[in-house]
Amino acid sequence: MKSDFALDDSIIYLNHAAVAPWPAQTAEAIKAFAEENAVYGAANYPQWMQVEAELRQRLAWLINAPAVEDISILKSTSEALSVVAYGLDWRPGDNVVIFRQEFPSNRLVWESLKNLGVETRLVDLWSGENPEQRLMDACDERTRVVSVSSVQYATGFQTDLAPLGRFCRREQILFCVDAIQSLGAIPFDVQKVQADFVMADGHKWMLGPEGTALFYSRREIRDSLSLNQFGWHMVQQCGDFDQESWQPSASGTRFECGSPNMLGAHALNASLQLIAQTGIHKIYNSVIKNTMFLIELIEQHRNRLSLISVQDSERLSGIVTFKVNGAMQQDIYHSLMKRGVICANRGGGIRFSPHFYTSREKMEKAIEIVLKK
Repeated sequence: MKSDFALDDSIIYLNHAAVAPWPAQTAEAIKAFAEENAVYGAANYPQWMQVEAELRQRLAWLINAPAVEDISILKSTSEALSVVAYGLDWRPGDNVVIFRQEFPSNRLVWESLKNLGVETRLVDLWSGENPEQRLMDACDERTRVVSVSSVQYATGFQTDLAPLGRFCRREQILFCVDAIQSLGAIPFDVQKVQADFVMADGHKWMLGPEGTALFYSRREIRDSLSLNQFGWHMVQQCGDFDQESWQPSASGTRFECGSPNMLGAHALNASLQLIAQTGIHKIYNSVIKNTMFLIELIEQHRNRLSLISVQDSERLSGIVTFKVNGAMQQDIYHSLMKRGVICANRGGGIRFSPHFYTSREKMEKAIEIVLKK
């Protein structure tokens, strides 16, 4: 498992919730692609298209999509959220319901609709028990979308998506899930969750590159999104450049206006191959064990450290956030980074996010370094 990664031994990498290191086989796939391109140009483009097709299949597998045709490959989570937000036919007085603590990508895009008369309703995640019910309670007859993160970026709080999905389907509200902090680490079933849209960039828990993202759109509502980007790639007869009349593709490629990111496709496909070979449930078990181990280490030093993330087993993810008592968290963060502990300053504290392959020895060493500050 460790041999799948070539991280320098001086590095303690606890930042998969930000940008993950590539597995060795992903780096090799990119090297091979670069060498092939340098020597042969695009002579093997049909084979590249096959890699892209494999990536779509792996992405569909990862979320248990009903069909590969439901998958679009976009540039980022933010782009996918914008495709939804600016594809809907809004009316003044409509509203969107989200958690106040959402990452800016899943807040700014909805707030940007204010000039169209759309209200963004912010529900405080921590204002009481059962936050999912509070989201539902904030909805009314003018609610068009409920948009949530599967896992909150700052604290690792895992949302119970299934009840929200059932509620939204029953009330005919569109259900949008930003899954960037779970896909690749936590099993996801879009059919069970009943999400209408799912988006996630590949550079975090999927162990891929930046700039290559999953976008799922449910077939029954896909063509209800108006298109705001157009080009040769998003039409039904893609590749027939002499056609004068055209229609948007019925599949998820309707949201892919131009040439595909073949470099990103090769990289993310190789990373997802490793995830599939390892097994997503095995990965999830290892991630949660690492999370629980970190929480245990933090709790052992309550006089120095305070846990910010929740400990409810059903809410755990791969993210553990804590603070060093009596210290400036930004200073602690910079000190850790200088010592080779790669982490993030989020949620009012220090965010550690180990993946399935992270050793306990590395996590213990990281906490030791924290305690020396």
